[in-house]
Amino acid sequence: MRIGLAALAALLGTATLAPRTADAFCGFYINGAGDEMFNNATQVVLMRAGTRTVLSMQNNYQGPPSDFAMVVPVPTVLKESDVKTLPKDVFDKVDTMGAPRLVEYWEQDPCAPPMPDYDMARTMESGMAPPSPMSAAGGDYGVTIEAKFTVGEYNILILSATESTGLDRFLRDQKYKIPEGAEPLLRPYVESGSKFFVAKVDPKKVRFENGQAMLSPLRFHYDTDDFALPIRLGLANSSGTQDLIVSILSPNQRYEVGNYKNVTIPTNLDVKDEVRTRFGEFYAALFDRTVEQNPGAIVTEYAWDASTCDPCPGPQLDGNDFMTLGADVLNDPNGYYGFVLTRLHARYGKEGAPDDLVFKAVDAIVGGREIRDAQERLEERARPDSMNNFQARYAIRHAWTGAITCDAPRRGIWGGPPGDQQIAEGTKPAKDLAFAPRGNVQLPNLVAQDIPEIGVKAGVPLPDGAGFKSKGQGCTCDASGQGMGGLAGSAGLLGLGAAFVLRRRPRRTKA
Repeated sequence: MRIGLAALAALLGTATLAPRTADAFCGFYINGAGDEMFNNATQVVLMRAGTRTVLSMQNNYQGPPSDFAMVVPVPTVLKESDVKTLPKDVFDKVDTMGAPRLVEYWEQDPCAPPMPDYDMARTMESGMAPPSPMSAAGGDYGVTIEAKFTVGEYNILILSATESTGLDRFLRDQKYKIPEGAEPLLRPYVESGSKFFVAKVDPKKVRFENGQAMLSPLRFHYDTDDFALPIRLGLANSSGTQDLIVSILSPNQRYEVGNYKNVTIPTNLDVKDEVRTRFGEFYAALFDRTVEQNPGAIVTEYAWDASTCDPCPGPQLDGNDFMTLGADVLNDPNGYYGFVLTRLHARYGKEGAPDDLVFKAVDAIVGGREIRDAQERLEERARPDSMNNFQARYAIRHAWTGAITCDAPRRGIWGGPPGDQQIAEGTKPAKDLAFAPRGNVQLPNLVAQDIPEIGVKAGVPLPDGAGFKSKGQGCTCDASGQGMGGLAGSAGLLGLGAAFVLRRRPRRTKA
């Protein structure tokens, strides 16, 4: 799955040799030429303050250079001044900030004198730099064209409709090939009075690279009392399991999903050296096992001050990034600072997410840091706190192998490599996780400790189907998405400021 947002991860889609089926997201894609469209990466960043929501969306496509569009439900009629295009690099920064990370430590000389601030540093809260303030800088169809304008390569229509069948016919008669089964998915949006943001792309204005349309990210904002993430329309494109990553940016606030179960990913695990070259496979297996043990759950992977991190797998977000993503139009004349980045991760099949996602504000948590208690125990799992310092972090540790010449050695003090030894890379984020090989590794063989919260004992094999297949390769989900990790049978998923990414793993081919 692409977690690089996220997204997250050079998180945005790249050209591939073989086309992938379309991802679901907050809307569906429609193709004027009638050919099959492929969307292999969708990333959205949402901010919200008061009644103002700012939604930024990064889309990459793989398909013919023909006229295509996307449809997204919105609560109000948007004006041209509400819509703009953005640079792409900010999405990758968000993705990398929240991605699960792999770190490496070496045990320090047990006989070396302690650092003067060692006892204080190991109990301090880490990674919390003080926030820096940021200045604010139709007819017969029952369809009405509420607004029409052009932004960049996008020809945009804002539509309203009195009935879903009329909207479906209108789009089809305008020579767009709507996915089969779209009308029932349109219906609840029409009945609730939603408008429809149709961003039609002019192929003459788009640059293609190896069949990949390099589209500009879109940002638009609106005011509404309610906040929801519209994903049901995207299910019309789905032919299998979907991966959804939601990265929430909000001033001093963490979020969870209001109407699904929530769990935190097991964190602060010591792992075998093999994980160095198989981090994507390792994390995919860990995530799959977590969801298998918590059916229908949404997994929290990150909750931290968005302007800092410890360790950092990439550059931190700064004031310019926040302004790019929407802080410039939030309803606060003094601007905002102290944004918290929350990263949520879900997986569901085509029938597994019947309702749009809604988020709720929740208390802060910490976890996944190199902090030990008075008994030298590394903090485990997530726990409530007054600040948000939670991350998915995994460590390769190298025990001291040199001579021990003192009477009272101090073991378990971890730091950088000994002497002049150089390391090839620093903190490594897990990215592209939707496309990581699945079912090929035994999770218990990659960890150096038990993970009791998901029923894993180090070195004790899991049965077939529990994130592992003893024969063959590929994911453990069937083509319908009803296998491990699906949200089928769950209720719908409440909240404020968010970013999300949808990822699909590649379809398996039969021999």
